[in-house]
Amino acid sequence: MSMFRTNNPALRPDVFTGWRETAGMELTAARPKTMTIQGTVNATFILLGICTACAVATWSWLAPALDAISSGEKVAMPAMAYPALIGASLGGLVLALIIGFVPKTAPYLSPVYSAVQGGFVGAISVVTAYTFPTGPTIVLQAGLLTFGILAGLLTAYCTRLIKPSENFKLGVAAATLGVAILFLGTFALRLFGVQVPYIFDNGPLGIAIAGFIVLLASANLVLDFDFIEEGAKAGAPKYMEWYGAFGLMATLIWLYLSLLRLLKMLASRE
Repeated sequence: MSMFRTNNPALRPDVFTGWRETAGMELTAARPKTMTIQGTVNATFILLGICTACAVATWSWLAPALDAISSGEKVAMPAMAYPALIGASLGGLVLALIIGFVPKTAPYLSPVYSAVQGGFVGAISVVTAYTFPTGPTIVLQAGLLTFGILAGLLTAYCTRLIKPSENFKLGVAAATLGVAILFLGTFALRLFGVQVPYIFDNGPLGIAIAGFIVLLASANLVLDFDFIEEGAKAGAPKYMEWYGAFGLMATLIWLYLSLLRLLKMLASRE
């Protein structure tokens, strides 16, 4: 396994190294137009800004009656909420697959991906706000926790309070694969009418699993930081800055959705 190990499917091990054999060139730190950490940070801020702006715009479009909900009135779900949610999720998946298989498209498609995912985040936030009495508060808490976890882990990583070991990387990789198999298996069983009890309920086991997934998404952020740092050290091509930023955005969105799910489960028990 390559030294560039991560569990984010976007930041797979071969993307920083495969181009070297194709180009037939040696990697050097002084090579022009190579990936840098600062460049990746700049790209990440751009993508984060696009995603946030589109999420806020979608929220403003779909949730004009939330003030009525807070006052105790019953308000119908906006008609476009679910179509927007489904369309944005499918569009984001297609774009992610294209960028994942063709990293050179990242500088052009990752802003589009962030815009589409911003629409997805906004739509699912609106659905949460309308389906839970404390929905707007849950959305706000999930957003603040996402940025708080990002800031905390990034600070810990930059100050070397956290330095992922090989065993840590392997453990997180195995856990991430296990969770993916669990979700895919459960989804497949539901297609045949088989319901898996407890795992996704708001009981103690379901909440424990949801909390574990939040921790797992946070651990993947640390590995994404490490992956990007190693790519910059190796002198990967300049477009990989956008690819690294795209992968980091994918993990952040996963973290937000995981936090939103956990908070909804906790709220439903009250």
